[in-house]
Amino acid sequence: MVQSKAATVDDWFAEVDLKREAVLRAVRNCALKHFGAPAERMSYGMPAYVRSDDEAPVFAFNSQKQHISLYVSPRVHPLYEEELRGLDAGKSCIRFRRPEQVNLDLLDRMLADSARLSSVGNGG
Repeated sequence: MVQSKAATVDDWFAEVDLKREAVLRAVRNCALKHFGAPAERMSYGMPAYVRSDDEAPVFAFNSQKQHISLYVSPRVHPLYEEELRGLDAGKSCIRFRRPEQVNLDLLDRMLADSARLSSVGNGG
């Protein structure tokens, strides 16, 4: 799945490779913990979480053909430069080839920082 046509995140999960489903659900739960259910929507064919003051996604994730992608704020990404070293990471995207490589503790901390930035109106 690259760009889904699913209307909802639940519909999107119906298309997910079963080998990736558990970790993707954990990623979703982490996002819901920090941004809340009202922030969740589909954007560019993937689950995304938006700020309450606008529609710009603060976080998104996807199940690509060769990897799982996590899209975090480019303002938060540099705060974790040391921990991201050695990972397949760009300016705001972190890619994992295998589900077991997804570091949920790191994601939780990054999303907590993303939520704090959003709550003070600085956005992603």
